[in-house]
Amino acid sequence: MRKAFHEELDRVTEGLVEMTRLASSAMSRATTALLDSDVQLAESVIGADAAIDALREELDLLSFDLLALQQPVATDLRMVVTSMRMSSDIERMGDLARHVAKVARLRYPNSAVPPELRSIILEMGQVAERIVTKAGSVIAARDVEAAKQIERDDDAMDDLHRQLFETLASPSWNHPAEVTVDITLVGRYYERFADHAVSVARRVIFLVTGEQNADSEASHEDAEDDEAHPETTTP
Repeated sequence: MRKAFHEELDRVTEGLVEMTRLASSAMSRATTALLDSDVQLAESVIGADAAIDALREELDLLSFDLLALQQPVATDLRMVVTSMRMSSDIERMGDLARHVAKVARLRYPNSAVPPELRSIILEMGQVAERIVTKAGSVIAARDVEAAKQIERDDDAMDDLHRQLFETLASPSWNHPAEVTVDITLVGRYYERFADHAVSVARRVIFLVTGEQNADSEASHEDAEDDEAHPETTTP
């Protein structure tokens, strides 16, 4: 019975890693669609988000079954509950990639990104892809030190986000309001994407050590305000 239980836990872990792989692919393709005005690629990202949602639902149902049928305690219980929270974080990362793709689709055939911001957006996309890939490795290996590195990677995203807003606020910024709104939203999508990866990393640290990061719950609650920022540029 215990062997079967741990095999199911392994299935949950493998599913979480697969979710990070899908989220990484989604954000990479969304960034390309945004910069290249590739509407077909944008549509593919939007459509593929259903796969991440479905996998999250599958993992959550499996976790509910483990809670109901196996009644885990101590570390096993922590693993099941933490996994459900991680699946929520990763699912939101997929949603944020979809939001980026929707901005690309909305402005087609034009680019939503002015020339002077292309390098920053490209780098934000690269950081996002790198951070979610690391999150997958952290989940698979339960590597506490690598999890801590993700928070340092998030600092790079915060710096890029700051640069983006400094450009928008500069006297030389003379683009129409819709461009300003697009870039403001896109910048936030990348920032929140990285924040959810940090949340995943902190949950892995909690899973391994049993120690709750003092900032972890606050970060998670802050991440939940994604829903409070609707895609005002999309139909």
